Amino acid sequence: MSEKNRILVVDDEAPVRRVLEEMLRSLDYAVLEAEDGAQTLALALHQQPDLILLDVGLPDLSGFEVAKLIRGRFDPTVLPIIIVTGRDRREERLKAVEAGANDFIGKPVDVTELKVRVAAQLRLKEAERLRRRHRAELERAVRERTQELLATLRRLREAQMETLFRLALAAEYKDDETGEHIQRVGSYCGILAAAAGLPAHQVHLLEVAGPMHDVGKIGIPDAILLKPGKLDPGEWEIMKTHTSIGHQLLSGSESEYLEVGASVALTHHERWDGAGYPQGLATEEIPIEGRICAIADVFDALTSERPYRPAFPVEQAVDMLRAGRGSQFDPGLLDLFIENLDRILSAKQKTQQGDLNER
Repeated sequence: MSEKNRILVVDDEAPVRRVLEEMLRSLDYAVLEAEDGAQTLALALHQQPDLILLDVGLPDLSGFEVAKLIRGRFDPTVLPIIIVTGRDRREERLKAVEAGANDFIGKPVDVTELKVRVAAQLRLKEAERLRRRHRAELERAVRERTQELLATLRRLREAQMETLFRLALAAEYKDDETGEHIQRVGSYCGILAAAAGLPAHQVHLLEVAGPMHDVGKIGIPDAILLKPGKLDPGEWEIMKTHTSIGHQLLSGSESEYLEVGASVALTHHERWDGAGYPQGLATEEIPIEGRICAIADVFDALTSERPYRPAFPVEQAVDMLRAGRGSQFDPGLLDLFIENLDRILSAKQKTQQGDLNER
């Protein structure tokens, strides 16, 4: 059997409290009593009754003042108040409403009216309690479902990133089967993008998309791609098509990673002075992701060992980059790259140690 609802009866006259208590107990309610405003506030705070029957004429505070103070702590749906008044006038009713009372009842109190009004307020309170519990359960369910969806999306994103990395690795496999080059380029791109003040999301996209810059090499014949000597003019023209091939492979997708990758693949061989390929874009006509990747790619190429030459020392590689400032490379981005060289070299070291787990 459920616990009885507790009604706080507030009246400065003991005989009135006795009568109301008998009525309420006959209606199967538990009863608390208070004779003034101070007791009422204390009981309301510490005993937390289910409803208050509040007389207007109290010795220290008026019932209206007490109701206002209680409303400062309790919502009407949490602690209903029924004002009890011997003056059944319109202005008294308005004061009761203004004070935050849920209802009012006149003296002498009729037991039937008391039964109806008290029961109505308790039903409303219970309905609100159930509504709030249901809302809390829904919110909890939504939070749990949201966390599940976010975890699923995170796993899908990680799987997509891994797939894209494998795709980029496939393009590099014949001459860099370790994949360290594409890891380093992605890391360098992220460092330079952050230094350039790009938003964190764009930095992340470029870290993932940067390694796809040479994915179009998949479409270049091995006789040209792996030729140990210098390419003749015709072979060079075919080699340059890896930019367009990469763009064709990656573009047209709803994936942000692929779209940024498509742009990087197409534009990372454009030059600041307009003498690059495949479109001959110049200065800021070149998307910033292409300008960033151009610097990252060339620096890594210069500082990496190749079958036909050893790696250049970092100082010499930086001098070679500076020689292309304002002609091959965006001068502002190149300056930022050199300013952040310590971070670049740290990323290079981590990659060589196989410690670059996050791209």
